[in-house]
Amino acid sequence: MELLNWAAISLSIFLSLTTSGHALLNQRTPSSALAWVAFCLMFPFLGPFFYFLFGINRVETRARMLDDKRPTPQTRPGDYGNAVNIASVTSSGLNLSRSYIQVARISDTVSDFPMVAGNRIEPFHNGEAAYPAMLQTIDSATKTLYLTSYIFDTAQTGKLFIDALGRAVRRGVDTRVIIDGFGELYSLTRASKELTKQGVKVTRFLPPRLFLPPIHINLRNHKKIIVADGQIGYTGGMNISDRHLAGNIKNPFRTIDMHFRLRGPIVMQLEQTFLEDWAFCTSEQIEPTPSLPVKVGTAVCRVITDGPNEDLNTLSTILIGAISSARNRILIMTPYFLPSLEMISALQISALRGVDVNIVLPSKNNLPYIKWASTNKLQDLLFRGVKIFYQPPPFVHTKLFVMDDQYSQIGSANLDPRSLRLNFELTVEIYDRQIAKNLSTHIQNTIQQSQQITLESIVNRPFFIKLRNALMWLFSPYL
Repeated sequence: MELLNWAAISLSIFLSLTTSGHALLNQRTPSSALAWVAFCLMFPFLGPFFYFLFGINRVETRARMLDDKRPTPQTRPGDYGNAVNIASVTSSGLNLSRSYIQVARISDTVSDFPMVAGNRIEPFHNGEAAYPAMLQTIDSATKTLYLTSYIFDTAQTGKLFIDALGRAVRRGVDTRVIIDGFGELYSLTRASKELTKQGVKVTRFLPPRLFLPPIHINLRNHKKIIVADGQIGYTGGMNISDRHLAGNIKNPFRTIDMHFRLRGPIVMQLEQTFLEDWAFCTSEQIEPTPSLPVKVGTAVCRVITDGPNEDLNTLSTILIGAISSARNRILIMTPYFLPSLEMISALQISALRGVDVNIVLPSKNNLPYIKWASTNKLQDLLFRGVKIFYQPPPFVHTKLFVMDDQYSQIGSANLDPRSLRLNFELTVEIYDRQIAKNLSTHIQNTIQQSQQITLESIVNRPFFIKLRNALMWLFSPYL
């Protein structure tokens, strides 16, 4: 009995010291590291048990394990020289001031793609404008056609895309589709089955399985990509779904959103992103489209991919750098706003420097609990002079970032932990005055129709509303 007691004590000490050491080396903040170390040392067995369940970042660990399986990319940065001169951050052709060159240097360092010049970006508002253009592009494809969507509904809009993709297959076009394994579950009829019937090559990104680790719920492919013949690309916030038909007022789920058509060398980066994801899902290497895109515009662009497999939070780092470099104005439009403490500090400091910081959020959110959690931190921003606006219903899913009417970002990422830490996302950064000015005008017109949130209204909320929001905020890393 005495031997068993000594064995139990020794095991307890070993577990407490091991888990405390792991927390000390791996927790990102001093407060969380201190809390876990104290808990593991004060509560033998119980502390290490709870640390094993909740203290280890399995999202990042699992994502890196999956990333090790990704085949080597077929297109490398050096290959861009065959199509277009890579834009240098010091190039006079960029016509950028020193502060914007600083942003470009940050993204040069942390992103995988180079900046490329000679691009044209065209915005589309809502599915009524975007879907016909996307379908026309699908119908005009002659060689290759690649599509990625987080959600691919099989209702009216989805059927149009399924039929168009089927027609492309029958024309002899190499047609491939990636659908997120969980996003596909939004539709009762699975799009992958309907596409397979049409002869389309389909794969699902980490589909749910009986013995699939629960952590895979977080490792989602949230990207939206279409690439036709390596020449025309689309990306933005829209899935393939009837909910983006904003003019259908009878649809209670209707959503306002923006999508973008891209032409020029930037399409190579969209295609490479798709091919890397396809290789990851299927282990099949596909050669890039041999016909390289040509310069068709003035925009300098770069694709930024981000996910939990990254050593550094790539997109968050670039955004904080852009916020810190702003001189006149920052415009942010996002459906889900749960920024990190670092981003909150950057926004506060920019406002204190005299930068006009404007954040536009939806007054009606399809996920109310995220709005509750978001509201909990608005006071900190308002107190430092950040302006916050709620745009009227219906739900607005648009994601835009514009700095000083010169630099902008479009894509799939929201400003919340799920996009910036848990999902695989795609954003395009754009160095172009006219595009930034157009997006800025759109956001400012929206602000004119929105309700500005005051510090007084946030401070004077009923106690139970504050308590509810604070409780939701505690779970913000997982929302």
